[in-house]
Amino acid sequence: MKIKTIHDVHHFFDRDIPPLEVISSGDTRRFDIIDASGGLIKPDSEAEILTRLPPDALNPVCGPLFMDDAEPGDVIEVELVDFEPGRWGWTGLIPGFGLLAEDFPMPWLKISEYDSDSVYFLDDIVIPFRPFAGTIGLAPSEPGQHSIIPPRLCGGNLDIRDLVKGAKLYLPVQVPGGLFSIGDTHACQGDGEVCGTAVETSMAATATLRLHKGDSIPAPMFDMPARAESQKNEGYIVTTGVNSDLMQGAKDAVRFMIDRLNKKAGMDEAFAYALCSIAGHLKISEIVDQPNWVVSFYIPKAIFTSRSLKAI
Repeated sequence: MKIKTIHDVHHFFDRDIPPLEVISSGDTRRFDIIDASGGLIKPDSEAEILTRLPPDALNPVCGPLFMDDAEPGDVIEVELVDFEPGRWGWTGLIPGFGLLAEDFPMPWLKISEYDSDSVYFLDDIVIPFRPFAGTIGLAPSEPGQHSIIPPRLCGGNLDIRDLVKGAKLYLPVQVPGGLFSIGDTHACQGDGEVCGTAVETSMAATATLRLHKGDSIPAPMFDMPARAESQKNEGYIVTTGVNSDLMQGAKDAVRFMIDRLNKKAGMDEAFAYALCSIAGHLKISEIVDQPNWVVSFYIPKAIFTSRSLKAI
């Protein structure tokens, strides 16, 4: 059976956007997703383009779809059935954006090719292809236009790297019909997406939507499938940030890793920051021993095919 493809996009969440279609619980749709730049970044683009991306063109999402009989207090389940890879993606440092925006005021852009197994960030830095959609959400109850950039209690730009094929995301309905939209596909991303971008790419995604009447939840939750890693686990290089403020601890841990990659592996700091965003993982290691908390930042050694980079 041929699955209907949704092509039309919008650039903000709004309960008053007319839906493209009314669907029923159990319907499956294929979404033709444009990358986070709205298609403005090309394989031959220079970093300067990041200084003039129009805000109203960023993070386009496909939709919205109206779920028949969905009402506030219900839950819409989104089963992620498939992702169809493209061929290339981009990672950028956008001035004024990202965890360490104050450290990186200049634009920086990297184009990476990928296939169904790997993302080739550099000849000796190869990251597993692990596609997902960064933005999956419903319309908020508050009237008016709402930016797609921040996440919300009804979903949105969640950037949860574990929403891969086979995962099921559950979203609380705030408006009649829910008004479901999806976009912002990534070829790979680390936990935290610290520089503000992953390997951003256009990609088709297929999802099945189901309605759960009266199963009220306060925020998104998801069911993650068991997944065999496509790359051998060779351990991790881990830096930490110890601080009474979790945000500062996160910054300190990432800065520590960037400094280590720069000094021991000879990486340009902007390159190292971008690598942290697409392959590293921020974790809260300790949040009970006041007054200081520990944030750890992990880089998998297996992404480095050069032995010298594994011992930094």
